[in-house]
Amino acid sequence: MAPQRDADEEFREIKREIIESRGLVIKTHNATNALAADVKAVARRQAAYERRLSVNSAVSYVLFTALTFGGLKLWLDASVRERTSENHAIQQQLDRSRTEIAGLQRERDERTQLETRTLAFYDLVREGKRQEAVEAWASLRRDRLPAAEAAFFQDTVDRFRTDLSISAYERGLEHARLARYVQANEAFDEAIRLREDASHIPRVKLAQGDSLRHLGRHREAIVVLQTVAESADSEVADDAMYLVARCQQDLNLYGEARTTLRALIRRFPYGSITAEARQTLVNLQLPDGVRRGR
Repeated sequence: MAPQRDADEEFREIKREIIESRGLVIKTHNATNALAADVKAVARRQAAYERRLSVNSAVSYVLFTALTFGGLKLWLDASVRERTSENHAIQQQLDRSRTEIAGLQRERDERTQLETRTLAFYDLVREGKRQEAVEAWASLRRDRLPAAEAAFFQDTVDRFRTDLSISAYERGLEHARLARYVQANEAFDEAIRLREDASHIPRVKLAQGDSLRHLGRHREAIVVLQTVAESADSEVADDAMYLVARCQQDLNLYGEARTTLRALIRRFPYGSITAEARQTLVNLQLPDGVRRGR
């Protein structure tokens, strides 16, 4: 019986060990399943983390790239604006320089032309070509000559104009002597035009008034002669007043003629023409029939 108990106990021991082994296998299996689940969960979390990390890396790379290119673009834009501004300033400076060079070139050309005209004018002066010099000066005087040079040339031209005016006056006197009063009046006009402020001009106007009187243009003659008669320092004012009276007499303005003659006698009581003026005044005071008879 004892060996049979021992076998039963050993069988029960083996059965218990088998049950324990089975329980251990079940526990191991469950632990393995739990571990596998945990590993899967960790793997999923790692995968999610890696995905987020990848996305974050991609976003970071995109942002970094965008910021880099944005900064580079801003720098390039600033550089372009700076270079554009510098180029614009250089272009403006270049334009100013070109303008200045053109102005200097133009001034040099004008100065060269002016020197050429001045030398040509000086040749006319040196050769004594008065008429040509006077005509050339009319154009040259408008140019920007040096003050001293302009004053010298002006004095020379004034002297030439005076000489030409005197020549025209003498030519007019010659025409008047030959009774060519139209030509004489033209010559006197030229003499006055050439040098209106010269000292001989009162005599020119006196002669012109006489020529106009002979041409029957008495009223024009009176206007010319009165400018001489009214001049306080004219040496021929008395002659001009006398001719005014003669023109008035020719126009049958006897009252005005007598007034002019009386003014002449009062103003120039000892003049060279005063005696003749007194005789003419006496004649104008006679009755019309007697005056006509005389």
